[in-house]
Amino acid sequence: MPERSILAWLAIGLVVGVIGKFAAPGRDPGGTAAHVLIAVAGALFAGFVAETMRWAPSGAWRNFVAAAIGAVAVLAIYRIVRHRRS
Repeated sequence: MPERSILAWLAIGLVVGVIGKFAAPGRDPGGTAAHVLIAVAGALFAGFVAETMRWAPSGAWRNFVAAAIGAVAVLAIYRIVRHRRS
């Protein structure tokens, strides 16, 4: 697994986390840091799954799209779970 893919997934997670925090403001425990870390985790997981399933060759744009979708999905699940608890 090339290191540049992992760095790209981290960057995608960072960007999606920051945009997600500003797009869905409100009081969340952890604030922006929690959003960024959750999005990074989702991007890493989705990128790894996409590459493992050979959905896209390493470094292909489809791999990065999978990472972005994974980050958004994990952030959405986080918001739903946090909303139901409060």
